[in-house]
Amino acid sequence: MLEALKKNNKFTPRRGPLVLAILDGVGFGKYPDGDAFARGYTPELKGLLKSEPSTRLRAHGTAVGMPSDADMGNSEVGHNAIGCGRVFSQGAKLVEEAIASGKLFNGQTWKDLIGNVLAKKSTLHFIGLFSDGNVHSNINHLKAMIEKAHAEGVEHIRVHILLDGRDVPETSALDYVVPFEKFLASFKSDYRIASGGGRMVITMDRYGANWDMVKRGWDIHVRGKGDFYPDAVSAIKDLRAKTGAIDQDLPPFVISDDGKTPVGPIKDGDSVIYYNYRGDRALEITAAFDDDEFTHFDRSPRPDVMYAGMMEYDGDLHAPKRYLVNPPEIDRTMGEYLCATGVKQLAISETQKFGHVTYFFNGNKSGMFDPALETYIEIPSDIVPFDQRPWMKAAEITDAVVEAVEKGDCRMIRLNLPNGDMVGHTGDMQAAIIAMEVVDLCVKRIRKAVEKAGGVLVISADHGNADDMIEHDKKGNVLTEDGVPRRKTSHSLNQVPCIIYDPENKGEYYPELKEGLGISSLAATCIELLGYKAPDFYDPSVLNFK
Repeated sequence: MLEALKKNNKFTPRRGPLVLAILDGVGFGKYPDGDAFARGYTPELKGLLKSEPSTRLRAHGTAVGMPSDADMGNSEVGHNAIGCGRVFSQGAKLVEEAIASGKLFNGQTWKDLIGNVLAKKSTLHFIGLFSDGNVHSNINHLKAMIEKAHAEGVEHIRVHILLDGRDVPETSALDYVVPFEKFLASFKSDYRIASGGGRMVITMDRYGANWDMVKRGWDIHVRGKGDFYPDAVSAIKDLRAKTGAIDQDLPPFVISDDGKTPVGPIKDGDSVIYYNYRGDRALEITAAFDDDEFTHFDRSPRPDVMYAGMMEYDGDLHAPKRYLVNPPEIDRTMGEYLCATGVKQLAISETQKFGHVTYFFNGNKSGMFDPALETYIEIPSDIVPFDQRPWMKAAEITDAVVEAVEKGDCRMIRLNLPNGDMVGHTGDMQAAIIAMEVVDLCVKRIRKAVEKAGGVLVISADHGNADDMIEHDKKGNVLTEDGVPRRKTSHSLNQVPCIIYDPENKGEYYPELKEGLGISSLAATCIELLGYKAPDFYDPSVLNFK
């Protein structure tokens, strides 16, 4: 059990709660034409930026534990950083280091997987997000493992590709598939792409929002049941022409040489590696392979395989049973410290981001630190494309937050409004502008409730997205396709806001906030605004006390 936080004598706790509002995917855009936040009617947020103490925080690259500052941030690493108050090396960097050092290949899991297929003369399968977006996976990690497997004598490899178009340009799939097919052919072995489909259609569901996605993935990866195509290039071109969908939304397909028999269903005796390193979109397909008791869909026939994930996706559930790289060991999070200090907390979002304000915020820990002091509220998300309903469940989240502020039972409330991120990923500017305007209305309601209760509202974000909706070249020129601006669906590298709304401010700190910090500084900031001293090893607060 951690020691309780010590009181901060420089600050008088306010009579109302501290509310941390994480506006997912909302940053400061570099280009006005692609910035839905700037283009939308958002008088509340823009007014607060002018009238209240504010600064800009870094939310990508090394500021959140990614390998380099060319790497975008994401919701997982962002909430890790916000919740634990400092920066840990994250999945992308850990896997990169494990491959470079050879640690991944010297581990027992890799040896078991390769030994299994060599002994049984069976197939090694890889399933994962097929891009170098470096948010859930990196195709370079896949290539390194295939090269090593070949060097160790593996004769049969099948790759099941989950098309991205979300963390990379929306119709970039062939930029990965075409050279990858040449890469596989260079080995002159039985190495093939076996199945595929868009990441928002198959396999990569999260938080149990839509198990049908996982079933569709299971059907093509394991059973080899689906629409047959002679190769992935043909499948992508044909499905684009038929549906008009971008990569993340392309229907599933199965590769077959004769139009009748799949080239790579997963069978008894095979080894399977799910090479995504991020946990939220890995747990459900992992359960389908690993769990003996499983009721979400009919898996029969469930093949007897040796399954492993790239990382341990849940340390409490010990899922998966086998994994290749140890995850970051995150401890002493803000939530745990507040529980040790007796501070009652509420965490709330809709399904799409519920795990982020709970599991990821708590350092990749399932469950609660102290159920007597914590309340978690999940608002079920709609299962519809977010560009068709850009308001999502923001109003319902706000209803619950306002009620909690008025009730006054919790000293700290943390919430996530997902609209900027989830709608931003669609690439639809009109929908993203609406999403920003919805978020602005919700912030206004929360701000009024906090003012009435005499609390403090901290507004920030985990990374940018809706602030960068159009592709630009390095000189800032808009990239077009057939004369139309090319939509951007990935996260941005932009800084995010940090606003302190403290209506009963007693002048303990200067209105000028510290600059040049990352979102990991939000933990110390919140702890100080609750009237306590942040741990010495936390990244510094944005507050300058007098």
